[in-house]
Parts: sequence; structure tokens; C-alpha cells
Amino acid sequence: MAITKNMTIGEILETNEKIADVLTNAGMHCLGCPSAQAETLEQACDVHNLNCDELLHEINETLQ
Repeated sequence: MAITKNMTIGEILETNEKIADVLTNAGMHCLGCPSAQAETLEQACDVHNLNCDELLHEINETLQ
């Protein structure tokens, strides 16, 4: 299952636990926060000033 930028952080983390490491390494250290769980990847990238397309690519590469 490919991850999309419209999926919430909660949905993404449920797909594969390896993704937590990718997000943490990118600077998202609040993955367990209730508001973070409901944010889409795109919203979280905006908050953390990250390039969503690059992070999305890295996430999907991790799943292969």
C-alpha cells in the first residue's frame, strides 16, 4: 500500500512501524500527540517546514 500526502499521520503509522523512524529523522518528534495523529502528512510537513514530496518519496522507498 502506497502512502499518500492526504493520509493522516495516524493512518500512516498504522501501515508500518518503520515509517516512524523516517518521520522522526525528518524532524517530526511529536508523532504520539493527538493533534499530530489527525494531521495529514501534507499538513504536518507544512507545520515542520518540510518538503512533502521528498518525505513522501522517502517513506514509500522505505516500504519497498
